[in-house]
Amino acid sequence: MNYINATKILPEYLIKELQEYVQGDYLYIPVKEGKHKEWGELSGCKAAILTRNKEIIMEYQNGITVDELSEKYFLSTHAIRKILYQK
Repeated sequence: MNYINATKILPEYLIKELQEYVQGDYLYIPVKEGKHKEWGELSGCKAAILTRNKEIIMEYQNGITVDELSEKYFLSTHAIRKILYQK
């Protein structure tokens, strides 16, 4: 989460109004309904995991065993199987 100085983005009248309720503290402003991003979208983690999972599936289809994939990707055999058998 990034903090933004209110004086850089809000009009002065709005800052004065907000100061009636809070001064010198952090104020969280929630995202509008329907504008939330899913986990990992901003950081790129979701895309990286999806790419990794596709590689695991492709390597398995090319003959790499579950145990070998487990060692290569530092995941348990159970986690590899979940990736392989997901719908």
